[in-house]
Amino acid sequence: MPGHSRKPKTHVLACCEEPAVTTGGALSRRRFLANLGLAGAAACVAWPAARTLAEEARTVLHLATNQYPWGTFYQRDGRDFSASLDAGLGEVASCGLNGYEPLAASTGDVDRLAPLLEKHHLEMRSLYVNSSLHEAAGAEKSIEQILAIAERAKKCGTRIIVTNPNPIRWGGNEAKSDAQLVTQAEALDTLGRKLAALGLVLSYHNHDAELRNAAREFHHMMVGTDPKLVTLCLDAHWIYRGSGNSAVALFDVVKLYGPRVTELHLRQSVKGTWTESLGDGDIDYPALAKHLAGLGLKPHLVVEQAVEQGSPKTMNAVEAHRRSVEYARRVFAGFAG
Repeated sequence: MPGHSRKPKTHVLACCEEPAVTTGGALSRRRFLANLGLAGAAACVAWPAARTLAEEARTVLHLATNQYPWGTFYQRDGRDFSASLDAGLGEVASCGLNGYEPLAASTGDVDRLAPLLEKHHLEMRSLYVNSSLHEAAGAEKSIEQILAIAERAKKCGTRIIVTNPNPIRWGGNEAKSDAQLVTQAEALDTLGRKLAALGLVLSYHNHDAELRNAAREFHHMMVGTDPKLVTLCLDAHWIYRGSGNSAVALFDVVKLYGPRVTELHLRQSVKGTWTESLGDGDIDYPALAKHLAGLGLKPHLVVEQAVEQGSPKTMNAVEAHRRSVEYARRVFAGFAG
C-alpha cells in the first residue's frame, strides 16, 4: 500500500526494486511487484452492476486487501502467490473481503487481473503503482506510465491511484536533496491534476524511509502539494515504525493531515513486530477510527496485515485475514454506507 522488505523472482515487470526494511524480514513491496507476474487472461470488463454495489454499500463495510501481505504469508509457507493467482484470489474472497488492491506496473497487469477479479467478485477500487518523481526526466516518463495504467484500471472500477515515489537508490540510505523534494512534489501535483481530469484520485503513500531526517520528505509531500490534487493514503503502521515506534507521532500526523486521508492501510504490531492478524496492539485503531469519523471521513479501507521475521506463526493466510476482517468490521463499523 514502505521500505517493505519483500521478494520472489518470476518475471520482471517495469518497476524498480526498493531496499529491505531495516527491521524484520518481510518482502519489499517494490521488489515483490517487480518480480510478481499477474496471472490470468483476457481484457478488462465492466463489473459488477452499479445497483448491486449501491445496495451492498448501504449494509456492508467494504474492505479490500493489498497484494503484498498475501505474498508474505505464502512465502512463509513455501508457496508462491503469483504461481496461481486464480486460486489465490479465491482465498482472498473466502475471507469475506470485498476488494483487492494490486501492485501494477503495466496495462497488461490490469488486463490479466480483471477477469479473475470478476470471477471471484472482488472490486478493484484502488490500485498501487510505484513512481520515480524526484528527477524531472524520470518523472515525466513515470507519469505517462501511471496515466496509461490508470485509464485502463478506471474501466474496471478503480477510483484511487496510490503511489509511493521511489528512493534515490535501491538498497541505499541516501536522502533526496531539497531540489529533488521540490521536483517530486511538483510532479505529484502534475500527476494528481492529470488523474483528476480522468475522474480519479491520487493518494500519496509513504514507508519508513520518508520519515528519516525529521520526516522532511513526508512533510514536504504534504505541505508542498495541493490538497485538492494530492490526497493521503495513511499507512498507520509505517508512520508508527518510521517515527521510532511512536503512536504520538502517528496521531500528530493525523491531526496535521487527517482531512486529506482518502485511503487507510491497516496493519498491527505488538511491541513493534507485525502480528498475524489485526487486533489490539501498538496502534489504537478504535481511536483512529473515531478521529477520522470526527472529521467526517470514510476512507477506503485496505487490510495490509503482513508477516515479517519475528511474527508469530499460528495460522495461515486465510485464517489470519478472516480474523482481520472481523476486527476491522467491528472497529470501523461506522464507515459503512
